[in-house]
Amino acid sequence: MRLAASVLLLVCALPLQAEERVLNIYNWADYVAPQALERFQRESGIRVKYDTFDSTEVLDSKLLTGGSGYDVVFPPSSGLARAIKAKALQPLGTLRNAGNLDPELLAKLARVDPGNRYGVPYTWGTVGLGLNRQAVERRLPGVALDSLDLLFKPEFAGKLKDCGIAVLDSPQEVVAIALNYLGRAPYSNAAADLEAVQQLLARLQPNLRYVGSGRHIDDLAKGEICLALTYTGDAGMAAARAAEAQQPFEVLFRIPREGTLIWFDTMAIPVDAPHPEAARAFIDFMLQPEAIAELTNELYFANANAAATPLLDEAVRGDPDIYPPAAVRAKLFPEQIQPLKQQRQRTRLWTAFRTQY
Repeated sequence: MRLAASVLLLVCALPLQAEERVLNIYNWADYVAPQALERFQRESGIRVKYDTFDSTEVLDSKLLTGGSGYDVVFPPSSGLARAIKAKALQPLGTLRNAGNLDPELLAKLARVDPGNRYGVPYTWGTVGLGLNRQAVERRLPGVALDSLDLLFKPEFAGKLKDCGIAVLDSPQEVVAIALNYLGRAPYSNAAADLEAVQQLLARLQPNLRYVGSGRHIDDLAKGEICLALTYTGDAGMAAARAAEAQQPFEVLFRIPREGTLIWFDTMAIPVDAPHPEAARAFIDFMLQPEAIAELTNELYFANANAAATPLLDEAVRGDPDIYPPAAVRAKLFPEQIQPLKQQRQRTRLWTAFRTQY
């Protein structure tokens, strides 16, 4: 009887032990280098289950309702702030490789995560101008390519209308960038400032092809649009696709000289993660320079790991629109989460702008 009970206990324990060697990741598709995942599984003995989401709203829903079953999630800084406020994340604790992170970038992320307790910066970049160089220069010879004037001045945008202009469907980001362009505080809620943005967007409207997210990557690569307000990495992917297809034009990304928003994608652990220690092991692994350098070299998203910089391809680390110099970084402002009332103000402004697209 005693032997039978021992065998039963052993059999019951085996599934538990197997379950503890699993890590459930929820991330964008193809947002971890495959070779890094393989090394982590091989070195740790932890099997990775990798699920994907296609919008930050889907991730928000999983995180904020709880019970997602995921161990590591990859929210943008705005989603990180919402999850912290909702008490949906657990503190990261001590990470052995945290010293590899860039202190300046940690300080910017701390605007939404004080003390950097809940989120590790994974990749970062800016919102700027993705453009078809030849198409723009043909229509606007001698005009600076690194200015939001291309988008917001009707005398410029009007000449690009025929080749196509697109803008991200992201009210909080675009309104902040527009305010900064106008010389106002990016997160101002003053009625006069928001009215000025509304007028600026109204002048852009007649020259705009569409408002959307994701679609502009292929459209830039195929030459179907010539200017997009977009993310660093999206423009980088468009440039790579255009080059691979041997298009007769070059896709560029330029950080606006007026300054712009710096965004972060982060790694975080849900408060009810089933395998929190495996999650910490994975995050610590991804803080190794080799693991994150592979992602940057493949997808052209800058990473926040200062120790990884020597491992980057020269074309990537030497590109001032992926890794901007100090003078440009000084003009970058981080996301700032506003009260719900102010968010709704901006959403209403945006809805009125984009209704015809």
